[in-house]
Amino acid sequence: MSPLEGEPVTGAPPIPPELARRVRMVVFDVDGVLTDAGVYLGKGSDGSTVELKRFDIQDGLGVKLLMRAGLVVAFLSGRTSEATALRAAELGVSECLQDDGARKLSVLRDLLTRHDLEWSEVAMLGDDLPDVPVLERVGFPAAVANATPEAREHARWCTSAEGGRGAVREFCRALLLARGEWERVVGEYLDERALD
Repeated sequence: MSPLEGEPVTGAPPIPPELARRVRMVVFDVDGVLTDAGVYLGKGSDGSTVELKRFDIQDGLGVKLLMRAGLVVAFLSGRTSEATALRAAELGVSECLQDDGARKLSVLRDLLTRHDLEWSEVAMLGDDLPDVPVLERVGFPAAVANATPEAREHARWCTSAEGGRGAVREFCRALLLARGEWERVVGEYLDERALD
């Protein structure tokens, strides 16, 4: 069995190819999508605040595969966190947008202008109330399995995995499969790692 055939099958339905092919940018909410929504707070030995978040490694590789396929990837958070900025930098995601007021629509509007994109060319994976205005505007709104009813109501597709526990990877795989790019990007990734 090849690594591609061995990839786990999810309970979510396939993404319609015509919807997937329009996407040029993928936006991920952070807390509750890229993380399990847990925030760990403490104090450092110098008295400074320390914040930790749990990110899923397989989700991170899914994000990298989207970028390999030529899609713009953005992290969009309704709160500012150094942990989020660190994870974005680690993955090479240059568009890490954080707004403490959770004014995601206006922040994303500016990003679309900079990249000369239309709302119809954007997919977003969200989970909660701050994501709803964006989910209402983008061409491909999606939600994680444990999203709030309000977020799920506006989604055209939902993962079978929960946020921070493989939902991002599931979404990335389904999107790339629907675009006909999964085998190519995974093949390239594996070929690079097979070199002596």
